[in-house]
Amino acid sequence: MHEAALHTAKAGAMPLDQAQGLRRLFSGQRLRFVPVVSNPHSAFGGLMLERLCSAFGGLGAHTLVVDASECAAAVDAAVLTHLSGHIEALSQQVSYLAARGLAARCVDADGFTSAFLDLLGDAAGEVDVVLVHAPAAELSRLFSRHDVRHAGRREVYPLLLCDDRPTSVTHAYGALKLLAQRAGLVAHDVLLGAAPDSPRAPRIAEQLAACAELYLQATLRHSLRIDPTGDAGAPASAELRRWAQQWLGASGVHAGASGVHARAGGPRVGARHAPVADYAEHALN
Repeated sequence: MHEAALHTAKAGAMPLDQAQGLRRLFSGQRLRFVPVVSNPHSAFGGLMLERLCSAFGGLGAHTLVVDASECAAAVDAAVLTHLSGHIEALSQQVSYLAARGLAARCVDADGFTSAFLDLLGDAAGEVDVVLVHAPAAELSRLFSRHDVRHAGRREVYPLLLCDDRPTSVTHAYGALKLLAQRAGLVAHDVLLGAAPDSPRAPRIAEQLAACAELYLQATLRHSLRIDPTGDAGAPASAELRRWAQQWLGASGVHAGASGVHARAGGPRVGARHAPVADYAEHALN
């Protein structure tokens, strides 16, 4: 662990205990952390992240994508000393942070890494939603149910990504199993990328739900679907918007309320406004 970097980042602002910091982040504030399980066997991961951002953006929310997936850019622990300076504004409603390896620098004596969420909360500026895109093992340390109870914060529901290929579905089920057994997270959602005429797609969610219930006493709350061949610029589907609205809840976000971060130390607006897929798609193809 890069203790010096973490100490510098939190100097003068470290809560009395980690739970206190998490309570500040998750009780009463509008910032929402959404764990998104990366899937290196899915062909449409970047597109899925983009559609998620579109769903939240359609509700007026500004989304920060924290990409800690298997093939995201690895970054040095020194980034923790000035995290906000490494957040890139891709548009008025989407920002991006390459973060592979950063959470592991924030591990505590119990093996939890949720102090990284505290750092993200401090650096997020005017962000409404933080999509934490990472492998199941990393999300289990960030969002452990034990830590949720200790901190008194709101429940989280990991979002599994997959397409209709067997290897992708198998990986999604393995991630569900790990999160249920290691972190006690037993309620999940799934986002499936498949063409409308896919012969396998209709059965995938049912099979995942049946296996989760039978072997893990876990459940799938929502099964969402996107057409990867559809118009990338089209508004999010009604079901995806409803899912996003549930996450936002009574957050006070209104259409057009979020904009480019303006306060000092917030994410910088770069010269390019590339979509999230430009950053993340390579990790999942």
